[in-house]
Amino acid sequence: MRPYPGSSPKEASDWCSLEQAGRLFVNLCLMQTRFESPSLRFGALIVLLFVGGLGHLFAEPAEDAKLAAEFKAYLDEHFELQPMVATELGDHRFDSRLEDLTPEARAKWLELTRRTLAELPQRVDYQKLSRAGQIDFEMFQHDLKRSEWLTENMRPFEQDPRVYSGYISDSVYLLLTQSTLPKETNVANCIARMGQIPRVVAAARQSLRNPFRVHTETAIRQNRGAIGFYEKELFEFAGKTHQLAALKAAAGPVVSCLKEYQEWLEKDLLPRANGDWKLGADKFARKLELDLDAAVTADQLMADAQGEFDRVQRDMYVIARQLWSRYYALQPLPPDDAEGRHATVQRVLEAIGKEHCRPADLTREMKYRVARIKKFITANAILRLPEPDHCTVVEMPEFKRGNSTAYMEAPAPLDPNGTGHLAVSPPPKDWDAQKVNSYLEEYNNYMLDILTIHEGYPGHSVQLEYMNRNPSLIRKVLQSGVYIEGWAVYTEQMMLDQGY
Repeated sequence: MRPYPGSSPKEASDWCSLEQAGRLFVNLCLMQTRFESPSLRFGALIVLLFVGGLGHLFAEPAEDAKLAAEFKAYLDEHFELQPMVATELGDHRFDSRLEDLTPEARAKWLELTRRTLAELPQRVDYQKLSRAGQIDFEMFQHDLKRSEWLTENMRPFEQDPRVYSGYISDSVYLLLTQSTLPKETNVANCIARMGQIPRVVAAARQSLRNPFRVHTETAIRQNRGAIGFYEKELFEFAGKTHQLAALKAAAGPVVSCLKEYQEWLEKDLLPRANGDWKLGADKFARKLELDLDAAVTADQLMADAQGEFDRVQRDMYVIARQLWSRYYALQPLPPDDAEGRHATVQRVLEAIGKEHCRPADLTREMKYRVARIKKFITANAILRLPEPDHCTVVEMPEFKRGNSTAYMEAPAPLDPNGTGHLAVSPPPKDWDAQKVNSYLEEYNNYMLDILTIHEGYPGHSVQLEYMNRNPSLIRKVLQSGVYIEGWAVYTEQMMLDQGY
């Protein structure tokens, strides 16, 4: 019997002795006529089940180890080609480098995916894997198939300028805010990466052809935030460092480069950003199938969604009736017909929307809600919160805004002791009062509670913290987006059901 990974020879010997002793006891109980007590036989059965499982629990089949080695070798090559991906996942061996984003270099990414996909069944015998190993194999294989299809059928580097924003800003931001390497090492890597940003901008100008207009507008706002980041926020995140002069010297050319890029985005790319974002029915169905990996078609999902929509709509009317007198005392309830039910829900939602904080208080409100909900979870034994808690609430950097009001950037799976960020986006500074008010009415006090549950506790922050503890490297790295979002949405309703 192979010892459990990480156990000492002494511990392995103890487990082997325990298994042998257990089997001897079972033989005596089940085979000797003097042990005819039903309770003793039941006890023997329990021992049999326990010791029978020891081999499964503590042994690692050779084929499982081979699969793990193949995946690690793939990651090494993958990270070599895509250093930013390595940083995002917490592998800091390549933090001083950035991707070559030319079409020729990106073709090597697809080549690696195809080669690994073809060689995987030849290098690892699926039938010899444990069941857990087979699941890991299936996850790895599916991820490769999905990556291959997306590369062949989607064109983000030609159609979505937001893609380049991550290489421009996140490549440095993540080193200063999440990496657990010594600060001076992270600053040095930032300086090295900043020298490569003009190459990223050149690749964007070379590759972007006919992007989607809404994506281009978002990229323009994000790049404006990136300029501000390299002018000011970079030095705030870096803090006191003896490399400050070198950091400033590296930031100057980046700011100049990004200002030129900003002008190109606004005056050259935006006027011709007329790309059609629609995939078409066939591609959409295939992409959905690969994303969900749940044997559910688009039509089936749509039917389920319609049924859920109808149920929620009915429930909203029931709740709106119950809340009517709170907001519209002495006013008659609209008629119980289609038009009246719609009016009831709409007016109650309008009243609820007026209960919101000021724009400047959004981050403070989220911090307050995080503290309150963690107390509720603990007091009601909903689940055990992870310790230590690596999550902090921050205001979303401007260069990351435009895609969502809040997001959870959990510690990277390969650097799990880093800091996680529950980031909240205030309204854009250039919005007028009407837009700002509409934004705050949507993200009112009650919606902020839902955001806290979904993004933080017990949603993404908790689930991803525990996911980082999974002993399987494949499961830590190739996490299921469907499960991640499914858990967060489930916790929204669950917490309400528990009285929060």
